[in-house]
Amino acid sequence: MTIKLSALAEELGLEYTGADRDIAGVNTLEKAGPDDLSFLVNPKYLHQLETTKAGCVLTSGSYAAKVPCALVSENVYMDLARAVNVFAHPQGCLSGVHALAFVHPDADVAESATVYPFAFVGEGAVVGPGTVIFAGSYVGEGTVIGKGCILYPNCVVMGGLTLGDNVILQPGAVLGGDGYGYAQTPLGHMKIPQIGTVAVEDDVEIGSNTAIDRAALDTTRIRRGTKIDNLVQIGHNVEIGEHCLIIGQTGIGGSTVVGNGVVLAGQTGVPDNVKIGDGAMIAAQSGILGDVEPGSKLAGSPAIPAKAYFKAVGVCTPKLPELFKRVKKMEKELAALKAAAGVSDE
Repeated sequence: MTIKLSALAEELGLEYTGADRDIAGVNTLEKAGPDDLSFLVNPKYLHQLETTKAGCVLTSGSYAAKVPCALVSENVYMDLARAVNVFAHPQGCLSGVHALAFVHPDADVAESATVYPFAFVGEGAVVGPGTVIFAGSYVGEGTVIGKGCILYPNCVVMGGLTLGDNVILQPGAVLGGDGYGYAQTPLGHMKIPQIGTVAVEDDVEIGSNTAIDRAALDTTRIRRGTKIDNLVQIGHNVEIGEHCLIIGQTGIGGSTVVGNGVVLAGQTGVPDNVKIGDGAMIAAQSGILGDVEPGSKLAGSPAIPAKAYFKAVGVCTPKLPELFKRVKKMEKELAALKAAAGVSDE
């Protein structure tokens, strides 16, 4: 699609400088062409303004004069996301319920919903208006899915779950599988039935191949606005607060409570039965041992205050080889002194 810059600026509620022109897409400063909108978010790339071929650059007012045509923003990253949405093409090519989908006669699928071939919608399930269920996805009995949701191919939403409005499940996400619960007995590990549920609130996105286990007895809950990356494991009875960011390969043990606005960077490990306070930020590959106070910034395994960790790793660690040499030298000198003085180590 092509849109006039003036029309794009009006849609985004922004001002532009320079001549009006056609905009056909969005690309980086390095790769954009004369019909593209580009962007400058990070001043690190400021030098590329001199060589870019972009027709227009989305940037803050302080840099707008450096290019012939600018779309001026006070929050460039946010407005970049809005601009890309204008040009984004939604996945899929069908509408309605395809003849090759299985929809149970007692399921309630809204007229405006779309169900692709080889998807399954079980007995008593409810699928809201505008929701799209792609091929190979499974919606279990009694599950309720709100409006405007997208279940990309091969998602699994087991029976008795609830999804709010505008929830996105990327390919292969699994919600409501059994939690990891076993009782140790003389005869081996006895499975404890997991009879709870999962509730996902509005505007949550869940990445590919992420697993969110159903609760043992109550509810595993993901609150509104939270974004979960690919390959994340969330155990039974976990509660995730609003507007959290849970990054790839993070694992969260059962019955843990994560507050609002928490960031868990990639490969963070969180044990069961701990509480992470609002606004906490945990660096990548950190290992949490216990409760985390609100607003904490932690790093390392075991996790410690981030400033102390980065000082230890960034400042002290590079000096270890030289320190080792100095210690070895001191040991030799000490041994020589002991020998000269006739002092024995025994």
